[in-house]
Amino acid sequence: MFPVDLNTGWQPVPDTSGIEVKPLSGALDESAGTGFRSRYVRILPGGETFAALTHPYWEEAVLIEGEVTQKATGVTLKAPAYVIRPPGTPHGPLISATGCLMVETQYFAERALGLADYLDANAPEGR
Repeated sequence: MFPVDLNTGWQPVPDTSGIEVKPLSGALDESAGTGFRSRYVRILPGGETFAALTHPYWEEAVLIEGEVTQKATGVTLKAPAYVIRPPGTPHGPLISATGCLMVETQYFAERALGLADYLDANAPEGR
C-alpha cells in the first residue's frame, strides 16, 4: 500500500457541481469498450449531479466517508456503503449535503453478477 495525497490531482466532473475525481489506476476506453479504472470521487458539501447517469461498463462504488442522497427517493446513505451497477444501470441524480469520499472501480467485462446483496435496485433485468 501507498499513502494517497488527497490534496492534489483532482479533476472536475463535467455537468456536475462540486464533484471531482482523482485517478488511481487503469485506463477505460469507452469507445472501444475495453479497460478498467479505479478512482476516488469527492463530492464537496452541496455538490450534486443533475441527471441520471447510465454507462456501458460495470461500476462498483464504496462510500468511505460522509453521506450521499438520492434526489429521486430522498434516501441518504452514510459511510460505509457499497453498490454494484451492471452496464446500463441508471443512477442518480445525487447530492451530498455534508460532502463525501468514494472509491469507484469501473470496467468492461463479460461476467456473471454473482453475489447480489449490493446490487443497485435500478439494475436492468437479467443481471
